Amino acid sequence: MVHQALTTLDGAEVLARARRFFAERVPHQAAYPEKQGDTWLTLRGQGGEEIALATFPQGQYTQVRASTLLFDQSVMRFLSTLPPAPRETAA
Repeated sequence: MVHQALTTLDGAEVLARARRFFAERVPHQAAYPEKQGDTWLTLRGQGGEEIALATFPQGQYTQVRASTLLFDQSVMRFLSTLPPAPRETAA
């Protein structure tokens, strides 16, 4: 499943937080960095299952996209820890 969030953090900070979160905050379903680039990160966890994260600049905010088959609940929990971009109000 693919999950998305829009945050006030920059992409590098999102990926740094993901590395810490999946190694420390969900010990029963920990996942550790396997490959990474400037704007993306793949983590490998239980049974070889993967979490793929990517960040994209969107104006002054950062779009975060995460994909996984097994870690949906943990991914949603991680995304909920990111400071959200303010919602635009309709004029």
